[in-house]
Amino acid sequence: MKKILLFLLLMLVSLTFAQKKAFEIEDLYKVKTVGGPVLSHDGSKIVFTLSQSNLKKSTSNTDLYIMNSDGSDLTRFTSEPGAEYSPVWNNDDTGIYYMSYKTGSGQLHFKSLHADTSTLVTDIKLPMASPKISPDGKSIIFTAKVFPECGADVECNSKIRKATAAGPVKAHISDSLFVRHWTEYIDGKYSHIFYYDMETKAITDLTPGFYNSPAFSPGGSSDYTFSPDSKEVAFTSKREKNPEQSTNNDIYIINTDGSGLKNITSENKGADNHPLYSPDGKYIAYLTQTTVGYESDRIRLAIHNRETGKNKIITDPIDNMVNSFEWSRDSKHIYFTISEKGYNPLLKINVETEKFERLFEKHSIRSFTIFPDDSKVIFNYTFCHKPTEIAFYKFKTLNPRDLTSFNREFTRTVDVRPAEQAWVKGANGKMVHVFIVKPHNFDPNKKYPLVINVHGGPQMQWQDNFRGDWQVYPGAGYVLAYPNPHGSTGYGQEYTLGISKDWDGKVYEDVMAVTDYLAKLPYVDENRMGAMGWSYGGYFMNLLQAKKATQFKCLASMMGIYDLEQFYLETEELWFPQWDIGGDPWSNREVYQRMSPSNYVHNFSIPTLVITGERDYRVSYNQSLRYFTALQKKNVPSRLIIFDHDGHWPSGLRSMPLYYNAHLEWFHKYLGGKPAPWDSKKMVRNSHFED
Repeated sequence: MKKILLFLLLMLVSLTFAQKKAFEIEDLYKVKTVGGPVLSHDGSKIVFTLSQSNLKKSTSNTDLYIMNSDGSDLTRFTSEPGAEYSPVWNNDDTGIYYMSYKTGSGQLHFKSLHADTSTLVTDIKLPMASPKISPDGKSIIFTAKVFPECGADVECNSKIRKATAAGPVKAHISDSLFVRHWTEYIDGKYSHIFYYDMETKAITDLTPGFYNSPAFSPGGSSDYTFSPDSKEVAFTSKREKNPEQSTNNDIYIINTDGSGLKNITSENKGADNHPLYSPDGKYIAYLTQTTVGYESDRIRLAIHNRETGKNKIITDPIDNMVNSFEWSRDSKHIYFTISEKGYNPLLKINVETEKFERLFEKHSIRSFTIFPDDSKVIFNYTFCHKPTEIAFYKFKTLNPRDLTSFNREFTRTVDVRPAEQAWVKGANGKMVHVFIVKPHNFDPNKKYPLVINVHGGPQMQWQDNFRGDWQVYPGAGYVLAYPNPHGSTGYGQEYTLGISKDWDGKVYEDVMAVTDYLAKLPYVDENRMGAMGWSYGGYFMNLLQAKKATQFKCLASMMGIYDLEQFYLETEELWFPQWDIGGDPWSNREVYQRMSPSNYVHNFSIPTLVITGERDYRVSYNQSLRYFTALQKKNVPSRLIIFDHDGHWPSGLRSMPLYYNAHLEWFHKYLGGKPAPWDSKKMVRNSHFED
């Protein structure tokens, strides 16, 4: 009887999926992105962002939405063209501050809950970013990139910018490293923190000098904050002689009048980031890494006692990286998420006893906020088969409850595929975690082509979360697998450390063991297997080429490293190859030579798609040019795509449709899946998508 019921259930699931359409590239841009919830001070309401895209127009729009904290009374709060973002409740919860570009530059606006229109709070002629309201509601701190010799002098900054733009000679001059970073040249500009008095309109540069304050972060740094009494600011800054070789961010404090600058983490030569005052003002919590020069050292949670000046790490027993965290209202506990086995579980720790408890598991949490009574949490989260939504969870109950359903109708009509999981024995007997997404209209009696996606970082983890790669390729008829081999986070620091100075060793064994496992699955066609990867994953594709891994019929290498010695000389954050590859190429030539795919051109034979961005200063596009030249000279079928205006991450709306389409063309040619919807060459020639 049980077997019959199970069979009927499987048939019902199959019929449900069969009634849905296959996931296509265009569908990715119909998904609505739900931002992190911001809880009002009294815990009664939530404000959050909702972003929507228009693929054909290459435009997106972000609005603010408000609802009660139980999910009722959902209301669209803003409906202006462009984007409204970074919402903050005012002190009495009667209105919301937010950022908008509707005046032509990023400025702070305020809108009452009972008003139809907003008011302009700031009209600052500096390029303002990430503003924060003081707890007393009287002032703002924000960051802006300025010329240090100008500071808060708007006219001085404007004059230099205009002179540079209008000058007869277009050039970049530098007397030291960093020359450029990620996607832009430094050109003498630094991020400073400015204090803005909302009554007098006076602006003070709190962090003058030739330093970035807060310290640089790829997605934009918000590592600065007010103290509870609004009299002090804590921020991060890297004040090293050779910043390109150091990870030593420190946490500083300064009074809002610009006096009393102090480094509170000077004893640690690793990275200290994300300061956050306790509500009672006794502590500053922060994230810390203790290994000098190692950007993927285990991130731990620490606290600074403002009375004694002492620092202590409080999460030592947890052998995975801490992500975001938040204080309890009574300042006795800190809530935090960690990276662990493809998810971000939520934990809670007592700052005095250092005892912690796990609150709930198996969710890919983006951000969260705790209710004032510490009894429940609101968070936004995602799974492979579920675009981001906001959910509510009361501690010590069974399951979270969704509060939003912006993508429910979409997932009713489009087959958004779930991920299954497997564990495969890899190098040194360690088990490798693998996520597997089966194709649309999956039939266990058929065999399907396979694509393996190797992640970059290399120290990060693939998660059970919604991602374009996890849906576009299964929608086109491929089994998609994404493993977490040695070097991945979330499986203990020893496992993460296992890739450093061993890029071609244990991780290669892991991926090949996973490949062997997948090839033996009854629904995988072992004669139609391909692989793809980005950044380190792109390097790994080039390594597969170098090692003659001909069980793969085609490869796709994105933003990948081809020549390790040249990479060292071209990249900007030199601490990365110093640690991860092992020193510089002239003092450690044997390792660089052994691990560099460029030394194995004689083995190249696998058809390869190569994609890069001309403004990628992390892995220079010259790496891909060199690789493509070698492939062409060896008569290996290959295609090169260079995005003119993109860096290490192509633009989601402007460039990623071509990225996905080019992959489908390549995989269709060599693996036989569903054809790509468009002609990539026509896309580049600005033809309409429907052509």
